[in-house]
Amino acid sequence: MRVFVAGAAGAIGRQLVPMLIDAGHVVTGTTRSAERAVWLRSQGAHPVVVDVMDADALTAAVVDARPQVVIHQLTDLAAGFGVDQLRANATLRQVGTRNLMDATLAAGAARMVAQSGAWLYAPGPEPHGERDALLDPADVADHPVLPGIIELERIVTSTPNVEGLVLRYGFLYGPGTEGTDPGDGPTVHVLAAADAAARAVDHGPPGVYNIVDDGGSVSNARARAELGWQPGLGW
Repeated sequence: MRVFVAGAAGAIGRQLVPMLIDAGHVVTGTTRSAERAVWLRSQGAHPVVVDVMDADALTAAVVDARPQVVIHQLTDLAAGFGVDQLRANATLRQVGTRNLMDATLAAGAARMVAQSGAWLYAPGPEPHGERDALLDPADVADHPVLPGIIELERIVTSTPNVEGLVLRYGFLYGPGTEGTDPGDGPTVHVLAAADAAARAVDHGPPGVYNIVDDGGSVSNARARAELGWQPGLGW
């Protein structure tokens, strides 16, 4: 398949792109860095240097790539995880996701796989499944992450003519992340997270999937059953 990966040189993208190439997909990947574009080319992908907030440039890039599937791995956290950085990332999820979905529609791609988070469930019986409610914005009005997640998931799962799959990742650990071992809360190894996105290219019906390690407060049963995904696999 022809796959367009937005955010192809981030923590997950750097693991995902080689997986997609090895599986025989034709991959176009975006980055904002010329240096990272060189890395993408070295992996066998077609690099595009573009800012997702530039809607016209992004649409031109996606249309030119003619993808069948678009994968959204965009973040804006290179400067860290402070409140200001988290709010900037929420804006990217709100505005950038809209731009990417518009570009997906313009290109005629039929499927989008998008990164979300598994740590925002409202209090209730555990382990949480995908049907459980997220936090209520009215109860956490100044939350730096929640507005971006809610809008991203709304766009991806409710846009007509696009099969939208949302992957709610646990907190990442492993190569290119903040830690080598699981921390608190729902977690997932970055390679397992990338594997879930690679599987979602052609596995699973539209909807939301928790991508988390076993045994925590969030269930991964749907991803196991419908994506054929496992959190271990020797990562």
